[in-house]
Amino acid sequence: MVDWSSLETVFLDMDGTLLDLHFDNHFWLEHLPARYAEHYDLHPQEAKDRLIPMIMAERGSLNWYCTDYWSERLSLDITGLKAEVGDRIGYRPHVTDFLDALRASGLRSVIVTNCHPAPLALKLRRTGLEARVDDIVSSHQLGKPKEDPEFWQDLQGLAPYRAETTLMVDDSFPVLESARSAGIAQCLAVLAPDSQQQARARHPEIPCIHHFDEILPALRKRSPLPSGR
Repeated sequence: MVDWSSLETVFLDMDGTLLDLHFDNHFWLEHLPARYAEHYDLHPQEAKDRLIPMIMAERGSLNWYCTDYWSERLSLDITGLKAEVGDRIGYRPHVTDFLDALRASGLRSVIVTNCHPAPLALKLRRTGLEARVDDIVSSHQLGKPKEDPEFWQDLQGLAPYRAETTLMVDDSFPVLESARSAGIAQCLAVLAPDSQQQARARHPEIPCIHHFDEILPALRKRSPLPSGR
């Protein structure tokens, strides 16, 4: 499923890959519509009927992920509202074991996320995730989402890598397809990003897992890279 022996770098998505996507799904589909209804004195269903199409229209763009964009467009403090349900932020199963095994293997681990810096900071405060990886890059630093094929070339400026020795792990099929098109040698899809929802169907071409325990044994057998990698 993964050829660990050929790798130097592992790029990791955050939401839905390392962290439970339930937090984000609950916020955008339940909490935000409820607070939007309160703010604008709307029936809850009317609020959803207004918000969901508005949000979905931005899917795949940087605006889809941009807290500043939605705060301005909705005249609401999106980061503040996210903090109201911050207790729902948490790791997916087996993630800390997987990250510990990555570190022990000597592989370089970099979170590559579309998450905006403001909610990213909230999630890091809640999880301490930054201490478990070598680096974190937000697509907002590059001005384009991971779905954009040009993202991967621009990423070289912040997290230099060799595509032929890199693995990308993500729960988004469009992101993984973008990474493959950019020459990333190995891609791996996560099928169960939200602990409160059923797993999705497999991608026809990209290897898939439900949880990291499926690939932990092989990773732990990998010999550490020599120092000075």
